[in-house]
Amino acid sequence: MKIPFQLLLFLIIFSSHSFSQKIVEDYGPLKDDSLRIGIGATDFLPFIQSGYTLMFPEDKAVKGVLILLEDSGYDKKNKSSKQLYRQASNKGFAVLSVSTEIPFDFYFSESSMLSTHQLIQKAFAKHRLPNENVFFLGASLVGHRAMRYIKFMKEGNYQFQLNIKGIVICNFTLDWTRKWYQHTREIRINRNNLWEARFINYMLETHLKGTPKTKPERYHNFSSYSYFDEKNRNIKIYKNYAIRAYIEPAIKYRLTTHLKTLYENNSTDIVGFLAELALAGNKNTELVVLQPKDNPSPKKNAQATWNALNKGELMNWIQKQIEK
Repeated sequence: MKIPFQLLLFLIIFSSHSFSQKIVEDYGPLKDDSLRIGIGATDFLPFIQSGYTLMFPEDKAVKGVLILLEDSGYDKKNKSSKQLYRQASNKGFAVLSVSTEIPFDFYFSESSMLSTHQLIQKAFAKHRLPNENVFFLGASLVGHRAMRYIKFMKEGNYQFQLNIKGIVICNFTLDWTRKWYQHTREIRINRNNLWEARFINYMLETHLKGTPKTKPERYHNFSSYSYFDEKNRNIKIYKNYAIRAYIEPAIKYRLTTHLKTLYENNSTDIVGFLAELALAGNKNTELVVLQPKDNPSPKKNAQATWNALNKGELMNWIQKQIEK
């Protein structure tokens, strides 16, 4: 049966419009500048695009929003959030990925967190997203940024405040004092990825204006949790949220491959964080430990842990939180 040309044209336009409504991108122009990341003559990174990508659930009303603070350049435009699109859509959740213009942004500066706040507010207002059942998720710097942003938002007197229900933390650094010592050891023994070790310690020492030895309070304040901070001043910020934590210790792998000890393992931070939350009265935390059988990838890092975790089961946990 032949389809009339006018009907065919309508179907093409309608289907294209529907798809464009499902995923929306809103990014600004690239800034013609770069950021110093080390002491060498070529230690610079170009700025990236600031903005957001928003995925709507298909054929469902939006009943909640998942937020990942990803890097628009070096995270290849939302590589973590894309893994959640199908499962989130099935549960009626929108997925929002937000990026500042700073490459590998640690959220050292208030301007970065304010930029993120304004982008989130813009996305919620423009697309009429419900400010309820909001969850932050992420691995590596994506997760760290979430913790920093939540602290910034709760401590700031901003008219727009997200109603956060929970946080999903996946194998990232919470204790930057421990991380600095980890990288100092790696540089000393001349093992592992020394570019990363030198880069991160340079950024920490530059923006926190010293080392954990000379400026311990700055490192404690920057860390969501620190074993070395007797006050653990930031725990109270997260004590009322549902928290699910994923770790992949890979102890034998890290020892035999990189000569890393238990002190050079993000799992140490996360387990300590959950213990302090329990002491603060949070009874809604959960720890998921990935075993070798759960992740066949030869890579053992934060992104590999995120790639391996069961997204459907994660969304079931999120669904349970909003039903409580």
